[in-house]
Amino acid sequence: MQNDSNNNLHEQLKAPETRRKAFSTLVNTYGERLYWHIRKLVLTHEDSNDVLQNTFIKAWTNLDSFRGESKISTWLYRIAVNESITFLNKQRKIAAQIAEEEDFFLLDNLESDSFFDGDAAELKLQKAIIRLPEKQRIVFTMKYYDELKYEEMSEILDTSVGALKASYHHAVKKIESFLTEED
Repeated sequence: MQNDSNNNLHEQLKAPETRRKAFSTLVNTYGERLYWHIRKLVLTHEDSNDVLQNTFIKAWTNLDSFRGESKISTWLYRIAVNESITFLNKQRKIAAQIAEEEDFFLLDNLESDSFFDGDAAELKLQKAIIRLPEKQRIVFTMKYYDELKYEEMSEILDTSVGALKASYHHAVKKIESFLTEED
């Protein structure tokens, strides 16, 4: 059934007379899921909204290049991940951060975010996740929070399943190490 609705939406997105309505359906269907995926990567509400908006702008402007070889959700997640990485790279340059493994500006943003409603344990977990290298942070977020299968992540990130499993394993070990150090 998912494939039928995916194909139907793809057909509607291709047709000029149904494109706008189909895109509105796409935004309504995937907007919240993408927001939370992006939020786990960039951490603040305002930044997540900006990245989400950029994701949908990029999707709209590239509708003609979407051939339907993957699921629409996979295509959107790939755009969202790329837009999140672009945003984070810009933030690093603005913040003049040199050390790629420790994104302290993300921690500052998290701690000052009035929309963050996690408890002390969630803040501690987020601090551990922030300390991961970017690739491991993305893989951990997609697996732990979004509960994506390795095969889906492989399509989105264009990385082998084995490399993703290794990245996730290393991320978990680093997070465990950080959490036990902090206690």
